[in-house]
Amino acid sequence: MLTIDQETYDAIVAHAKRDHPDEACGVVAGPEGSDRAERFVPMVNAAGSPTFYEFDSTELLALYKDMDARDEEPVVIYHSHTATEAYPSRTDIGLASEPNAHYVLVSTREHGNSEGPVEFRSYRIIDGVVTEEDVTITPPDTTQKTQEESTP
Repeated sequence: MLTIDQETYDAIVAHAKRDHPDEACGVVAGPEGSDRAERFVPMVNAAGSPTFYEFDSTELLALYKDMDARDEEPVVIYHSHTATEAYPSRTDIGLASEPNAHYVLVSTREHGNSEGPVEFRSYRIIDGVVTEEDVTITPPDTTQKTQEESTP
């Protein structure tokens, strides 16, 4: 199951709508081994295409170096589909190289970049096998704020 906070969910959806009619793509990083999606990193679709996404190789290398320095890994790898359902294409399945990542697809086919709901689904893709998983959206983390308020 993928658990993300409302702020991260909203950021992914906003990115997908903003880039429509081209596909949007990005990563949500988190502490290694934690499965916690914490740091939203929108990326540029180097393909600039409504039917395909490609991370810019220079930007992707910089992201992996940054994640390594922070002891992070890609928890979520997301992209949008602009004219089809939120289900991985054969190309998406072939490109899936992070066995621990949640692959999120957002379909903007119904409303494009205007107001309206999107289709938001998450998958595990391991060795070409696609398994859909539930998505739980939680309120923003208020733990730190609560701790600060309770300090005398």
